[in-house]
Amino acid sequence: MTLVLRVPLRNAWLYGDPRQVIYPRNSTGMYCGIGENQGKPNVLYYDLLKCVTGTNILAAAMNGLQCPTTQVCVEKCPTEFMWAISNDSPAKVYNQEYCQPSINLTITNLTVAEIAAKELCPVFLVPSTSFFNRCFPGSNLTFPADFSINGLTGNQSKANISEAASQILDSFNFQNVGKKIFEDFAKSWPWIITALVIAMVVSLLFLILLRFTAGILVWVLIVGVIGVIGYGIYHCYMEYDTLNKQGVSVSDVGFTFNLGVYFRVKETWLAILIVLAVIEAILLLVLLFLRKRILIAIALIKEASKAIGHIMSSLFYPLVTFVLLVVCVAYWGMTALYLATSGAPIYRISTVNTSLPGCENITGNETCNPMTFSPSSSCKEARCIFQRYNNEGLFQTNLFNLQIYNVIGFLWCINFVIALGQCVLAGAFASYYWAFHKPKDIPFFPVAESFMRTLRYHTGSLAFGSLILTIVQLIRIILEYLDHKLKGAQNPCTRFLLCCLKCCFWCLEKFIKFLNRNAYIMIAVYGKNFCVSAKNAFKLLMRNIVRVVVLDKVTDLLIFFGKLIVVGGVGVLAFFFFSGRIPIPNDSFKSPALNYYWIPILTVVLGSYMIAHGFFSVYNMCVDTLFLCFLEDLERNDGSPEKPFYMSKSLMSILNKKNRPPKSEEKTKKK
Repeated sequence: MTLVLRVPLRNAWLYGDPRQVIYPRNSTGMYCGIGENQGKPNVLYYDLLKCVTGTNILAAAMNGLQCPTTQVCVEKCPTEFMWAISNDSPAKVYNQEYCQPSINLTITNLTVAEIAAKELCPVFLVPSTSFFNRCFPGSNLTFPADFSINGLTGNQSKANISEAASQILDSFNFQNVGKKIFEDFAKSWPWIITALVIAMVVSLLFLILLRFTAGILVWVLIVGVIGVIGYGIYHCYMEYDTLNKQGVSVSDVGFTFNLGVYFRVKETWLAILIVLAVIEAILLLVLLFLRKRILIAIALIKEASKAIGHIMSSLFYPLVTFVLLVVCVAYWGMTALYLATSGAPIYRISTVNTSLPGCENITGNETCNPMTFSPSSSCKEARCIFQRYNNEGLFQTNLFNLQIYNVIGFLWCINFVIALGQCVLAGAFASYYWAFHKPKDIPFFPVAESFMRTLRYHTGSLAFGSLILTIVQLIRIILEYLDHKLKGAQNPCTRFLLCCLKCCFWCLEKFIKFLNRNAYIMIAVYGKNFCVSAKNAFKLLMRNIVRVVVLDKVTDLLIFFGKLIVVGGVGVLAFFFFSGRIPIPNDSFKSPALNYYWIPILTVVLGSYMIAHGFFSVYNMCVDTLFLCFLEDLERNDGSPEKPFYMSKSLMSILNKKNRPPKSEEKTKKK
């Protein structure tokens, strides 16, 4: 794993320059805000008209917002109108702050027209605001009555500049939206945090109460599902009976793409009725024949709640996983940024006006060095300006391959961090199950001890399991890329083959995640390598496949219900609060006036889901660990004094008598 991470990181940090993203450049390619331009963080465009007519604004945004006009670094953007008057002195017409450093207005011999032709100073300035350190004009410009430039009439210049400003603002219209969203967050963040704390408390209470209410909840949910399907059967029958009496049949409709039409014929409701009836019958048969295994699943769920009650620190381990995931994302993002900015700046010879005498042959394709460049005698207006970053050369042409290499390392790191969390939690909960006298024999710091034990002995196994999952995920990414590229292909065979491959590898990824999860539990319990642990876990689960399916589905049902309570309850509460639908007499507890009240609501819903997912992922891992330990306990021990069960009394009370023979019978058998 170290080698995979080292190669793109070394090359990226050797050749990359993230300042290209952070700081803007002026026409000479120098960064604004650092170095020689310290204290001048903003870049000013001399001629806004060229920013719109000379190049597409979105294309310019992809190339550092470079426009075919002079750009200088300034301390602050202009706040008032200014325009050049040709019959006045340069010192009175222009502002030295916004001119190029190469000209001194107090001693120059150039006229106003010559300065304008060489773009040494801006011909006009309009009130602007800094956006991503670029000076863009404000909206609703009100021009002075005598505003006129470039020999144009006042109205024409005003119209052109207003149109250019409007186009730029339209291209970046998310600026105002972003400010409003930021204002909403600034006003509502205390209430957002309060809602997230409520979500955390509700999640914790739900897990603790499962110790006492798991059985009731499971049977209520099962009966509820059966009841909903039963109502569906009744509703379908009533619709079918009504349409049957009306004599409406599918033969009267024929084939149509309007799916709503098919719900007006009796055959549709009959088909749905049959499907629901089959599902209902299967559920009733499963409930009848697997009720014992459902009781075992309920007992394991209660036992998991007890285990979490004794190891409360396990509920906060997802924070460790979250921090490690943030580190992985930060590493990937920084490496990708350095790789993307590894090209050297390219400067080309350009001119303000190619129609000037001697400037006809300047095409903008000839490179130059801004430090040594001097204009030729034939074209005095020629300049050496920054154009783009180099994307040629051996290193630059392989940037895509290095980015893929970086993605592989990113996926591997993410999967390793998740595997580490699963193994640590499995070790902590396994120490609970295999404690003969609970809670006396439970380690004092089970999560910390499991974390150190995992880092010391099991990192190789976790890395190997993560690598297998990463390879499958990489194949899925490649298939998605091929599917995106071949969307316009008319070959149905190719489309069908890609669809089948995507489906197969999706199933393979799910299976490997399931197998890895149980392999990590066996690694935490026995300390064997990944392959042996995966083989033993798979064989153990296959010998108890019915119990596995029942426990998995019952647990999924409970966790779904828990997430629904947390996210749905907190989300509905946030909606009524932030929309002002809850009457609160005290103004201190009223919702603040917001521009978009759905912003804090979405934040609360997303945050509540992440909190609930973190808590319930620990609970799910606890159930899976206790289940595998329970199966191992059944196969290794028989309940005799020589081989006693480690399971709790509640689990032993519902076992089949064949799995726990009474001691008197065992003594008789021995005699």
